[in-house]
Amino acid sequence: MTNSALIIFTRNPELGKCKTRLAKSIGNEEALHVYKYLLQHTANEAKKADCTRFVYYSEKIRTKDIWDDTYFTKKQQHGDDLGQRMKNAFTDCFSMGYDKVVIVGSDLLDLSENIIEKAFLKLNDNDAVIGPAEDGGYYLLGLTQAFPEVFNIAHWGTQTVYKETIAKLNSKKTAVLKILNDIDYLEDLKPYPRFAHYFN
Repeated sequence: MTNSALIIFTRNPELGKCKTRLAKSIGNEEALHVYKYLLQHTANEAKKADCTRFVYYSEKIRTKDIWDDTYFTKKQQHGDDLGQRMKNAFTDCFSMGYDKVVIVGSDLLDLSENIIEKAFLKLNDNDAVIGPAEDGGYYLLGLTQAFPEVFNIAHWGTQTVYKETIAKLNSKKTAVLKILNDIDYLEDLKPYPRFAHYFN
């Protein structure tokens, strides 16, 4: 067994229930299409990484979806808010004997195998690794143990999440990855030629 675990948090791709901020600009059907593309991209890059992969579903665990059982172990998220759900997932993986655990979301077109591998590499010499997002949150968090304070954030989904998290890691040796752009609004799709039709 590899000593590295990758956690992917995902929402079930259902019409009207995903990418709601993006949907205000392009409609629910197109937002669902974009989200499914993001999920597939995340799955493709995660498959290449040298680690054990866990997909944590927000609602119900699905069978026969893009998260192929050959590559991904499926689990259910538990907790009252995002912080609790992440803490429980990290604790779960550490209790299984993993030394390095990294979590990523499923809405990052810039996510790559190299970023995932680099995060695990940084955990050889650091207590934590974090990837800041342009919107003030973060797209990746890696830890060598489940530091509970890291998940105690007052308001998730705001522009201060990254700053609050870094402040809580101030006593830990922390590596910071490059800033990347996750996909929440129509403007976030502008750099990607595949989605140029939304701007023509």
